[in-house]
Amino acid sequence: MSEHAGETPLGTPRTWVEFDDPGQEGQRMRCDLTWLTSRWTCIFGQGCCGIDADHPDNGCCTLGAHFTDDDDVQRVRAVAKRLGEDEWQLHPGSTRLTAWTEREDGARKTKVVDGGCIFLNRPGFPAGAGCALHQHAALEGVPPHTVKPDVCWQLPIRRTYRTVELPDETSYLEVSIGEYDRRGWGPGGHDLDWYCSGSPDAHVAADPVYVTERDGLVELMGAPAYAALVEHCEAHLALVDAIRAPSGRTSPQGRALLPLLVHPATLAADAKG
Repeated sequence: MSEHAGETPLGTPRTWVEFDDPGQEGQRMRCDLTWLTSRWTCIFGQGCCGIDADHPDNGCCTLGAHFTDDDDVQRVRAVAKRLGEDEWQLHPGSTRLTAWTEREDGARKTKVVDGGCIFLNRPGFPAGAGCALHQHAALEGVPPHTVKPDVCWQLPIRRTYRTVELPDETSYLEVSIGEYDRRGWGPGGHDLDWYCSGSPDAHVAADPVYVTERDGLVELMGAPAYAALVEHCEAHLALVDAIRAPSGRTSPQGRALLPLLVHPATLAADAKG
């Protein structure tokens, strides 16, 4: 087990798939099937311990959200202008950028108020606890990625890029889609008091991540690449089912399923019943 009680090890082997992006020439996708077919789901308000034990009700909304670029800022700014005090508990009384953002090491982020993001509605608020932006998206019937900061709607999915140089002196852009585990937070990620992606408590969804996070994955990958991903995920799950049959978690030969095929936290959640 990991050094964090109840969480599965960060270094567990994974099954990755690579394929050319059908929607973008010169680009190749690399996707973590072990993660994308896991049963992780956000359990905010339903057993989430929060990344800071001093503020367990805050979930991962403790540090404030760092913006990736100006488009990210402007998207959230447009929504902030539409939020009233009935939706936003910590409404600063102004929608000026400086009223709800601050600078940290030169980078712009949402303000932290009383130990949590300024957009986080606390327990007892009439509109409900949780992100005011996320709640507004639900109210409007739009996907959360259209109103929330990039880092918030992507978590715990992580997209990274690298240029791969081949022996024939050609190259391609590799786009990786995987788990945003503790390491994604930088060195401080290991100091979080609890984190959901490796906790069996959060691997309780009825459907796998590639299904429940469809809208965000399409935004990150593009529709053609997502369609190809679905085929690979379905094939991967069919393999897992074939190995499991007919005796539950073990194969007909009695060999336990490897975390290589099934996320270790999902395996642990299954074992707990």
